Amino acid sequence: MSMRFSLLAASAVLALATTTAFATPQSSSSTEGHSTKLGQCSHANTGKTGADYKSAVDACMKGNNSAASAVKETQQQKMARCSKENAGKRGADYKAAEAACLKGS
Repeated sequence: MSMRFSLLAASAVLALATTTAFATPQSSSSTEGHSTKLGQCSHANTGKTGADYKSAVDACMKGNNSAASAVKETQQQKMARCSKENAGKRGADYKAAEAACLKGS
């Protein structure tokens, strides 16, 4: 009977050791790093919406920041930028500067 008890005890110890070895939590640095980077990319692209936002965040997550800056400016954004650049000009000067700005950009 003592042989049977010894085998049972050894089996229990082996099972417990195996369970604790596989149950130890793995470091979640890869998931923490991913969520941290996602937060940074999301913050860096604040103000963008829709497909522009998704493509910029995707490029940022892949580490391709040049693709995010290469996103084309919409016509509406271009007009607003040119209008601010030419503030203070009047009449024909304003029209000529505005046309040059919109064609050149």
